[in-house]
Amino acid sequence: MMETDYKNLTESKLDPALASIDEVCAAGEPWVKQISAGQTFRIIDLEGNQAVDTLFFNASDAMERYSATDTVRHQNNLYLTTGSRLYSNFSHVMLTIVADTCGRHDTLGGACSSESNTVRYALDKHAMHSCRDNFLHALAHEPLFEQLGMSKRDLPSNINFFMNVPVTENGNLEFVDGISAPGKYVEMRAEMDVIALISNCPQMNNPCNAFNPTPIRLLIWDEM
Repeated sequence: MMETDYKNLTESKLDPALASIDEVCAAGEPWVKQISAGQTFRIIDLEGNQAVDTLFFNASDAMERYSATDTVRHQNNLYLTTGSRLYSNFSHVMLTIVADTCGRHDTLGGACSSESNTVRYALDKHAMHSCRDNFLHALAHEPLFEQLGMSKRDLPSNINFFMNVPVTENGNLEFVDGISAPGKYVEMRAEMDVIALISNCPQMNNPCNAFNPTPIRLLIWDEM
């Protein structure tokens, strides 16, 4: 597999003042929004080194959702950056990354859960809030998901925007200090109508959030 040169960065020309949606997601919280085909979606790491666990679903068909396997396979690349296309489990392009000032985003690290917190860290971490908790809460309470009849079995592997998870020579994953910084962002153009589901990761046991979860900013521009 190829590795992205994360020094090859691309800035956006879009003006935040012209965004149709401009919201802040608090540290450790979920965020859900529909993004229509042709709209542009930006995630901003406000304070640096905040992992943003993200899923995308076809807005009209719960069976179609972001696929890490198809995304990696189609591009022969483990990491995401400008030009990367996010594929669904039907091998359709859901979104295309059109700007990126961080330079590399993880496809393999997955989402923290009470089970993984217990296995990786300690038994007393089981009750800690997790990304899977956020995903499950959104599925149970957000009308967009209720209309599609979705449940926890519909949760695939997620993207970890801004998270740095190198793969070692023997195939292990390492959760290490991020390469992001305050104000870094990733921007995507929707190629179909999608629902974005974000867990602004609450993890405090590894360096993915610099041991201090922080808020993120989310913007959507209408098709130009």
